[in-house]
Amino acid sequence: MTRLGVHREIIILALGLTLLRLLAARGIHLTEDEAYYRLWAAQLQLGYYDHPPMIAWWIGSGIALLGDHALGVRLLPTLATGVATWLVSDLARQLGAQPATQLRAAFWYNATLTIGVGGMLATPDAPATFFWVLTIWALARTSGARPGLWWAVAGVTAGLATISKYSSLFLAPGAFLWLCLSPGGMARLKTPWPWVAAVLAGAIFATNVAWNAQHGWITFAKQFGRVAPSSFSPTHLIELLLTQFILLTPMISLYAIKGVRQAWTERQNPQAIQLLLPVATTVPFAAYLMLHSLHDRVQGHWPVPIFAALVICAVVAADRGISSLAVRRLQALAVALCLGLSAAALGYLSLPISPVFGAVDPMRPLRGWPGFAGAIEQTRQQAGAGWIGTVSYGTFAQLSAEKPTRVPMLQINERARYTGLPSVSPDFQQPGLVVDLARRLEAKDLLRCFSQVTLARDLTRGALGLAPGTRYQAFVVAEPRVDVLRDGCPEDPAKRRRR
Repeated sequence: MTRLGVHREIIILALGLTLLRLLAARGIHLTEDEAYYRLWAAQLQLGYYDHPPMIAWWIGSGIALLGDHALGVRLLPTLATGVATWLVSDLARQLGAQPATQLRAAFWYNATLTIGVGGMLATPDAPATFFWVLTIWALARTSGARPGLWWAVAGVTAGLATISKYSSLFLAPGAFLWLCLSPGGMARLKTPWPWVAAVLAGAIFATNVAWNAQHGWITFAKQFGRVAPSSFSPTHLIELLLTQFILLTPMISLYAIKGVRQAWTERQNPQAIQLLLPVATTVPFAAYLMLHSLHDRVQGHWPVPIFAALVICAVVAADRGISSLAVRRLQALAVALCLGLSAAALGYLSLPISPVFGAVDPMRPLRGWPGFAGAIEQTRQQAGAGWIGTVSYGTFAQLSAEKPTRVPMLQINERARYTGLPSVSPDFQQPGLVVDLARRLEAKDLLRCFSQVTLARDLTRGALGLAPGTRYQAFVVAEPRVDVLRDGCPEDPAKRRRR
């Protein structure tokens, strides 16, 4: 298989999968986090309550190009996954892999369930993963011609990764570890180029630091507050390992373990495929995730930036000593099954309502939003309410994406979430309609915020056949006891203690 032929096949693969993801992105309802990040795009700035700003910039660009709908929101994340497919294969080439291995790297990367299903989602992981992979790709080129240029590129892309998600800060110790362990790496540390890269990355990250300094360090307090251990719970570590074993897929996971071991044993061999770079840059972040899991749950999507490195390790290890055609066919079958499973999952996600799983439908959070938003507007009109409120950012964001009404909408608590975003101006002299999940919304909580609270009706979202739908409650409220817009409604002290 020639290099030119493989290059063409990889491009065709990336383009084909990108087209399929664009179709899925258009047909699948926004998740509540995506709907929330969509709100950020209304006011582009250098930071937000939950995360650095990159995902807002990506969403804003997509909306400007295609419009304010699901495809516009997901445009850049989807395209970035397609580019990352090529980057992974080309990184394998730079490390010394053969053309057939490069092609498998592209296929296997997309066969991982996190990329296969989530490769079009507009979350901070999308730009963080893209710039992480781009940084490793640039670092691999620093040993060739024009090292200064590629160190500068790596510094810029690493900086962009850090203003995508703070977990990308682990790239710096990862690169340092790589230089310390690789032959000639210590000598390269004596040149100015790694330090130029560090300065460039730091300068880009400093923009978000400055924004936080101007806004009471709200993002740092929220994200870095997770680092401090609150308890010892090793069951989360087992959960992390099992979850990632499945999401990476069992076959890729087993080969990746062999590849990581191969990277270490062959680190001094200039003739071997140079796996030390992807492995060393992965170690600090992987170590942190395992440490974090000893006291708190690691969400399934957090490790996705290191999937590219693990896939490259896996395909290289799969090549070692394998000559059996039967084994190759089994590998291809496993990858095809994973790609098919991802395609089936995306197809299922695109269904507006599904009775298949009944009450245990894992995708219930995405079902029935257009009809539900219409029912809320009808209830508001019947109640004579002049504004709509929620007590969760997810419900507020989903309703905002549906645009069911022209009256102001707001989340009546956690007002810090909307720091720097366009302000709303509800007329609190008029009654309002507060809607949220029945398990979240209680009259006694609202009475700490409003003098008058009356149950308007129960609502259901996404009911069909055996699927009972999700229960909500709507209350008519009036006469605020606090400045709702500035301070938000006070939280139940008991709930705060249990958090």
